[in-house]
Amino acid sequence: MLDEMLDHLERLRERPVWRPIPSGVRARFRSGLPTSPGSLTEAFATFKRDVLPYTGGNLHPGFMGWVQGAGTPVGMLAEMLAGGLDANLGGRDHMPIEVERQVIAWMREIMGFPATASGILLSGTSMANFVGVLVARQATLGMQARRAGVGGARLVGYVSTAAHGCIPRAFEMAGLGSDALRRISVDAAHRIDIGALHAAIARDRHAGLQPFLLVGNAGTVDIGAIDDLAALADLAATEHLHLHVDGAFGALGVLAPKIKPRLAGLERADSLAFDLHKWAHVPYDAGAILVRDGALQRATFASDAAYLQRERRGMAGGDWWPVDDGPELSRGFRALKVWMTFKVLGADAIGAAMQRNCALAKVLEARIAAEPDLELLAPVALNIVCFRYRARDPDRVNRTIVADLQEAGRVAPSLTRLDGRAAIRAALFNHRSDERDVDALVEGAVSFGRAAAKGAA
Repeated sequence: MLDEMLDHLERLRERPVWRPIPSGVRARFRSGLPTSPGSLTEAFATFKRDVLPYTGGNLHPGFMGWVQGAGTPVGMLAEMLAGGLDANLGGRDHMPIEVERQVIAWMREIMGFPATASGILLSGTSMANFVGVLVARQATLGMQARRAGVGGARLVGYVSTAAHGCIPRAFEMAGLGSDALRRISVDAAHRIDIGALHAAIARDRHAGLQPFLLVGNAGTVDIGAIDDLAALADLAATEHLHLHVDGAFGALGVLAPKIKPRLAGLERADSLAFDLHKWAHVPYDAGAILVRDGALQRATFASDAAYLQRERRGMAGGDWWPVDDGPELSRGFRALKVWMTFKVLGADAIGAAMQRNCALAKVLEARIAAEPDLELLAPVALNIVCFRYRARDPDRVNRTIVADLQEAGRVAPSLTRLDGRAAIRAALFNHRSDERDVDALVEGAVSFGRAAAKGAA
């Protein structure tokens, strides 16, 4: 199995990025529960025949569709070791928890957070943003919110219209309701409009509401825009708001010397959510949150239970039980793949790969500018490029182009909408991608675009 997967990684360019799942293959996974023992050899053969050829494609250098990491052999091997240990990192005294403790310390160092900050690994930034909202709620209402709910507190928070959909969902799950989240307009660079934000806060205070949370973006989902985080930190301090930053992919840009200056102010956040399975290429899933006030994070989640009582000696010892800092007691050994990725590859190499992605995005931007049939639809902030084919019916034609490119299997962008217009979105995150893939995208978009436009004529 290990040999097969290493061979698979070596031969990625020989395979399509993605291919449709044949109906017969899909049908084989709609069968009933096996009740008697089977053969591992046969199960592995089924995996090779029916699963391996029809994956999502994010390992392939031509994958550009969504913000996903591309994995590494180091991370794959770490997953095997973690699976062999089958450790539960909810608590108790064992070395896997020390590994996670070190990973969180590394993340504090990377992000410029103080030694007193706490943190925890989670499934991803969607969950980390939810934790950030709960921590902000705790900072505002205290233990009353845990005992009696938010009641009539009338809390309101703020985020830009370019924010990820998990932010309003976090408000819903936290019992605040998505109506309590104000979506603030963005400027021409898709950053939150500071003037509009000031005005919204003033209106809410005048209406008797209680502003409590400001969410900044470090890399928006559509184009990778970064809010003015220093200005948001200043505003949050003046208005007494909890500043949470959604840095799903962009926060780790601090590892790249050319990107780090654009993230100034990130280190002033009260809480920060980010993914290690995106731009750091740790295998899924691996998200994280850092909280400046470690005591506040613990107050948000810690609780007493007889079966979780702590002891000074024995297995129930240990001075950090991660269950006190997050919603989960049953937690896998995510930390090992993060630890091994940084230990083996080093932070500098990860940052250098990020800079190559951004340089590749600039190459794509130039290729689009040189192609009369194509037009850029948004500024290239980091490594995401949004463009479209010029046509009389651009929405239909560009939707067709994206589907045609994906089915052809050489490159796979995705589709989004910017200012009401369909856009081809190329998210250049893969450390294996190079100019060959950019050329294939541009040539394919033009070729398929001409065919689609001709068919509509």
